Amino acid sequence: MIALHRHDLRHPDGRPFFVYGELHGSLDGQPSDASAAALHLRFDRAMRQWVAVSPARNHRPGGVSGPVACPLCVGGAEMPFAFDAVVFENRFPALVAHPPAPPPGAWFAPSKGRCEVVVYTDRHDGSLATLAPVQVARVLAIWRDRTADLWDEGHAYVMAFENRGEGVGATLSHPHGQIYAFDRLPPVVQTKLGAQAWHREHHGDCLGCQLVDDEDRGGRTVIENASFVVAVPFAARWPYEIHVRARRHGCGRLANLTDDEALDLARILPEVVQRYDGLFGHELPYMMCVQEAPPGGADWHLHVEFFPPHRSADRLKVRASVETALGVFMNDTTPERSAERLVAVSTPRIDWSGVSIPAVTAATTVER
Repeated sequence: MIALHRHDLRHPDGRPFFVYGELHGSLDGQPSDASAAALHLRFDRAMRQWVAVSPARNHRPGGVSGPVACPLCVGGAEMPFAFDAVVFENRFPALVAHPPAPPPGAWFAPSKGRCEVVVYTDRHDGSLATLAPVQVARVLAIWRDRTADLWDEGHAYVMAFENRGEGVGATLSHPHGQIYAFDRLPPVVQTKLGAQAWHREHHGDCLGCQLVDDEDRGGRTVIENASFVVAVPFAARWPYEIHVRARRHGCGRLANLTDDEALDLARILPEVVQRYDGLFGHELPYMMCVQEAPPGGADWHLHVEFFPPHRSADRLKVRASVETALGVFMNDTTPERSAERLVAVSTPRIDWSGVSIPAVTAATTVER
């Protein structure tokens, strides 16, 4: 197996940077202007849920369409030198490792956690659909490396994700994603754990395994291989929603993937995005969420969820009143028909021969 070197650097403002591949420079002299001022959580007593408040996020760069002003490009606000891939803590976070004290009161709490940015390449153009196989394999290796470290830190939940396109609020077009680590279990994760426990109690088996079987036989499969089934879910909330679900019971996290399973996932993700881009003839915005098993999630199968907002070439599905206020989703198309349209999309043949998921090794370490 090939090795992927990780160089652990420290930005002048104190944020850790993880440079993957060859190291071509240093962060000395970079401007130090990161801020976590006014970060805190507020408890919504009506919903019994915590809400993160982060005024600094209003200062994020937006509307950057080219590399000149892009903070993720070489010479931008973050990286002064060329790189293969890099991970760093968000300059405009919602959660931080050492949050400021919240306002006084029982309904406030510190915004403790992590918000990391994962930059797939130093090239400004492209996406998961166009990255070379070795680059996609590198992204998978980085996800496994960083999420494992964040889980080891004791966070309640860790999620790698990507927001692509202005249609889902992405402010930068440079190929990148993020990883958030939460110190409280998110509500949707609690709901999924509850559903798995109910199924185990009433049916005596694993809900994740049952979902894999249902998607295999349900006429909604878009892609499949030995390790994953890719399907429009039975009760999809978004017209072209796709779930990529691990087949093997016990494969709940990225770290649980065998090398063959990780390569199978790396092969699938670009094809999902290629099918989205071919659906209406343009790059489809989407939200992609890597859902790993929380502590106690024995029946949790690793799954990657894709939520594209488009319902047609020029129309977006909007979370309207009933969906936003009541959480009752309404889908304008059948999942079976959506799957048929996605299956019909022609995708390019990509040569994955000789590609493997690299093993990350620490090349340089600094105090963290």
